[in-house]
Amino acid sequence: MAADPPAPVRLLVWLLAVTAAATVVVDLLNWRYAAEQDFAMAVRSGWALLRAVGFLILIRQVRRGRAGARPFGLILAVTTVFALGRLVVPRSGVPLLPQVAGFSLLVGLCLAVVWLLYRSPVVGAHLVRHPARLVFDGARPAWREAPPRRPPVAAGLLIARVAAFTYTPLMLVPALVSIGVLVDGRLAAVPLVVGWIAAALVTSYLVLLVSFFMLRGRRWARGLLLVISVGVLAVDLPLCWWLLGVDGLVRDGAPLVVAVLLAAYGVWRAARAARADRVGDTTRSRPGR
Repeated sequence: MAADPPAPVRLLVWLLAVTAAATVVVDLLNWRYAAEQDFAMAVRSGWALLRAVGFLILIRQVRRGRAGARPFGLILAVTTVFALGRLVVPRSGVPLLPQVAGFSLLVGLCLAVVWLLYRSPVVGAHLVRHPARLVFDGARPAWREAPPRRPPVAAGLLIARVAAFTYTPLMLVPALVSIGVLVDGRLAAVPLVVGWIAAALVTSYLVLLVSFFMLRGRRWARGLLLVISVGVLAVDLPLCWWLLGVDGLVRDGAPLVVAVLLAAYGVWRAARAARADRVGDTTRSRPGR
C-alpha cells in the first residue's frame, strides 16, 4: 500500500478542491447579480466554469506527483482570477458586496495554491514524477514511469509552454462573444470574426510545434515563441477593441496580455538559467580549477 502523502501535499489537495468549489460559487454569484445576462455573459461564464475542471485535473496531477503540476497550477490560478474578475466588474457602477466577497475569497485561495506550489519544499520534493510510458525491459514491454530521454527541462520553459497553450482559448472566448455583434446586424464583421477564430486555431498548432523544439533546447524556438506572442497580441487586441469596445478590450484583452507576459518571463528565466549553466561549464573546464 502506498504511503500517505506529506501534510503540505494533503493541504494543497484540500485547497485545490475548495478553490474548484469557490470557482463555481463565484461564477454563479456573478451570473445572479449581473446587470445583463446576455450571450457575452454566458460565454464568459462558461469559460470561467471550466476552471473548476482545471483544478480537478490539477488535483490528479498533484496526487500523482507530476512535475508539470507547478506551471499548470500557476497559469490556472492567474487566468482564473482574470476569468472571474472580468465578470465581477459591471459596465457601469460598482460590483455588489456578495460578488466582491466571493472574488476576494477566490483570490486568496489562488494565492495560497501558488504559494504552496512554489514555496513549500515538501511539495516541491513531491512533484518530481514523470508520466508513465511504454518501455522495454529486455524483450518485454512494460508500462511504467520513465524519465524523458531529453535533458531536464528548465522550469522557465515549462511556464512559457503552459502559458502559450492558453493563447488559443483566450482568443476564442472574445471571438465567440463577438458573434453577438453579428446578431446585432454588423454583417460586415463576419470575415473578421471568421479570421479571428481561424487565427486562434492556427496559433494552437504553432505553439504545439514551437514548444516541441523549445523543450529540446533549441534557442531559436524560444525566440519564435516570442514572435508568435507578439503576433497574437497584434491580432487579438485590435479586434477586441473594434468589435467589443473598450469594455471587451479590458475584459478579454487583459488576460491574454498577462499570459503573454508569463510566457515572456518563462523564456527570459530559461535563457538566464542557460547562460548560468554555460558560465559554470566554462569555469569548471579551466585548467587549475
